[in-house]
Order: sequence, then C-alpha cells, then structure tokens
Amino acid sequence: MDEAQVHAHLYHPELPDPDLLIRTAGEQRISNFLLWQVSYAEIHVCEACWPDFRKQHLHAAFRDFGQRKRKFGRVES
Repeated sequence: MDEAQVHAHLYHPELPDPDLLIRTAGEQRISNFLLWQVSYAEIHVCEACWPDFRKQHLHAAFRDFGQRKRKFGRVES
C-alpha cells in the first residue's frame, strides 16, 4: 500500500487538502478529523463555540493564516 492508494480511498479524494483548520471552543487538538488531509494544514484555535462562530471569527482566522510562514513539514534553521 502506498500514499496514492490511501488517498484514493479517502472521503472525497477529488478535493484538495485543506490549508487551514479552524478549531472552535478553544480545543487544541484535531480529534481525528481529516487526519490524513490536515497533515500540513495550519491550525487556528478560536475560543468561540461553533454555534457562536461569526464572520469576525472567520476573518480573524484568515488574518492569522495570512501572517504565517508555511513550511509544509520542512525544518528551517
């Protein structure tokens, strides 16, 4: 089994992997959500619970994401 075979059997393999994962309620874990797909995603933690998540929270996540330097697993010295 190789990476391509695993990817082919994921839920909606035709979709690209997410660049940003937004966690609500202050949770700092991914809870087995899209484990394979979020390996290089940036994680933004929002204190608001999902029912209270609003446009301003989404904009804050986008601002945070825009300020990050993405390394995709590389280690920089």
